Amino acid sequence: MCNLDCYRMPGSASISCLGPWPKDVGIIAMELYIPSQYVDQTELEQFDGVSAGKYTVGLGQAAMGFCSDREDINSLCLTVVQRLMERNGLSYDSVGRLEVGTETIIDKSKSVKTVLMQLFEDSGNTDVEGIDTTNACYGGTAALFNAVNWVESSSWDGRYALVVAGDIAVYATGSARPTGGAGAVAMLVGPNAPLAFERGLRGTHMQHAYDFYKPDMVSEYPVVDGKLSIECYLSALDRCYSVYRNKIHAQWQREGSEKHFNLEDFGYLVFHSPYCKLVQKSLARLMLNDFLSHPNPNTEVGPFTGLEAFRDVKPEETYFDRDVEKAFLKASSELFEKKTKPSLLISNQNGNMYTPSVYGCLASLIAQKTAAQLAGQRIGVFSYGSGFAATLYSLRITQDHTPGSNLDKLVSSLSDLQVRLKSRKKVSPAVFSENMKLREETHHLGVYVPRGPVDDLFPGTWYLTRVDDKHRREYARRPVECEVNAEAEIVCSSTEVTQQVPHIHVTKIN
Repeated sequence: MCNLDCYRMPGSASISCLGPWPKDVGIIAMELYIPSQYVDQTELEQFDGVSAGKYTVGLGQAAMGFCSDREDINSLCLTVVQRLMERNGLSYDSVGRLEVGTETIIDKSKSVKTVLMQLFEDSGNTDVEGIDTTNACYGGTAALFNAVNWVESSSWDGRYALVVAGDIAVYATGSARPTGGAGAVAMLVGPNAPLAFERGLRGTHMQHAYDFYKPDMVSEYPVVDGKLSIECYLSALDRCYSVYRNKIHAQWQREGSEKHFNLEDFGYLVFHSPYCKLVQKSLARLMLNDFLSHPNPNTEVGPFTGLEAFRDVKPEETYFDRDVEKAFLKASSELFEKKTKPSLLISNQNGNMYTPSVYGCLASLIAQKTAAQLAGQRIGVFSYGSGFAATLYSLRITQDHTPGSNLDKLVSSLSDLQVRLKSRKKVSPAVFSENMKLREETHHLGVYVPRGPVDDLFPGTWYLTRVDDKHRREYARRPVECEVNAEAEIVCSSTEVTQQVPHIHVTKIN
């Protein structure tokens, strides 16, 4: 019998023994970092000489965040981890596993995780498992699964796991450039979580394809086959949804229910978002799957009204079928407004963050709903990374939304996302282009001192100070201070710790 009487996690009651499974393992706290400057997509359309609406309507993007040469993947992750720890009043010795998901590789051997360990030095905690995980935009999800699996395994020692997803998404001049972005998300993982993973409900599809990849080791830019990338994304979505439904049907049958799963069984759905328009098409795609799998759909009334003509289509032949797309976009429009559109705030205003993209969408959803609106809901999460790897899984939100509950604290911690977005600096497309050119020329140089102004960064942001002749990178942190935005709302500094998650007294499990 293990002795855990003194052990507490957020929301837990007195525990006499851990038992075979920790209860409700999932996301306890989240933190999001976005760059302090952005370019307007309407202005970028004019600068690039493309038709009006190509980026704003065709892609569904309003603005794109970007980094100067002062920021790299290490600095982004340092910033978001320290902000999560400070805002939630957490000690670094309470973390036993740290996982990083990224495709922004600046070293072929040394992991970002090892750089983050300097934050742990003062605590004396070096007993921290985990390492980086890479496969395009899927790396953050793989890291999250690793963390959840650790907590649910015999290796768990009772401490939190910390997951970081971060990337800088940049493209060469051309049609792909407006689908860039940058940012990082940090997630605290443990039991008794307000966002708990539904055990056994994951549908995964992995396959080989050259739709998006980065073979040039001295360039930040990917090689992209745009049409193939869309086909891979949608085909992976089809297959993941099919596997997920089969698993939940089997689960329900064991419980004595013959109910068939459909989109209405998700309270909300969030997707990896290369650009917002693809997310809208993805929800329509799931409705197509529901329609084709239904034994006898009603096409006279209800959500499938007027869709009879598409009853015999083959999904693999419809990825670029305009008639199918238009019909199911219309049929799913109400579901999109209700279940998915609230998740697109960060994607629309900041762009594609790669590994943090789907978790930026999750944070956006939480930030724009009340704890009462979220309580008890099932959130479907679709993560995709080119090459390609994808999973559809679900989170179950706790029923407890009382003031001071873990869900209430999570919602409160993300409620300032709109304020953060409004506090950014808009720059001209010409300045954005100059920054991209500078990154292109210098991002792998040795003996380099960045030129970007530090004052443009948010207070509390880590930044690159120099790269020496052995390519060793040095960083500093901009001082933390309270800022007042244009609407006179105070954004609290991380020196004023808001304790979102109680400290835990760690008892190692023998």
